[in-house]
Amino acid sequence: MTSETSQLRVQDIHLSFGGTKALVGVSFNVNQGEILAIIGPNGAGKTSLLNCFNRFYRPEKGWIVFEGNDLTQLAPYRIAQLGIARTFQNIALYTGMSVLDNLMAARHVHMKYGMLVGALYFGPALKEEVRHRRVVEDIIDFLEIEHIRKAVVGALPYGLRKRVELGRALALEPKLLLLDEPMAGMNLEEKEDMARFVLDIHELQKTTILLIEHDMGLVMDIADRVVVLDFGLKIAEGTPDEIKNDPKVIQAYLGEDIGVAQTESGVQ
Repeated sequence: MTSETSQLRVQDIHLSFGGTKALVGVSFNVNQGEILAIIGPNGAGKTSLLNCFNRFYRPEKGWIVFEGNDLTQLAPYRIAQLGIARTFQNIALYTGMSVLDNLMAARHVHMKYGMLVGALYFGPALKEEVRHRRVVEDIIDFLEIEHIRKAVVGALPYGLRKRVELGRALALEPKLLLLDEPMAGMNLEEKEDMARFVLDIHELQKTTILLIEHDMGLVMDIADRVVVLDFGLKIAEGTPDEIKNDPKVIQAYLGEDIGVAQTESGVQ
């Protein structure tokens, strides 16, 4: 894969917090319509990297180029306007609002009319409201959350809140979807549902997806390629089969000598 064919290019990203190096020279490319998983032990720098994509953090060195735009030089709202949406490791919803209102809030980047026209709420503003509402209702149907559409988010079970957060990200109509541990804390049935939704988004909408996930079985099943981080360094990149047989990856996860780790993992 060359940079010319890549939708997203991450080049030599460095990020530190005081004396702690969170990311050290991380580089990789992502193709249009690909599911790329970013994995690694706790503290490897996975979420820090996603935070650089949205400018929650600004890298000290390097650049992140999405469709010709250097994200390290843009404000967060401009990055959202480019079509980059995400979910969070710790759910970040408006807990006092309904499911419907949370999803409608994500439509702000597509709204054309300002405060004055919106306050009058007739003519163009009403038509725009109806148009955005149709998009949101389609997402509610897709995620099978019709029964909670008017429920207050803060009163919902954890698994459903995760699904609502995915819906809010989809309401931005993203070209690039960043998922930070979307299955964390879920039971087996909830994980299976979420994996199905992720695959459907990928197949039906051709959305490029960057996925951080600790469930290795799931990652190996749905990812096209995998990038592995350890202590802020990229230690491996390749297909799921290549990654699960990589001695450096086995050592990073098991914390043992490579020869011992290979033997216990059944890797020859």
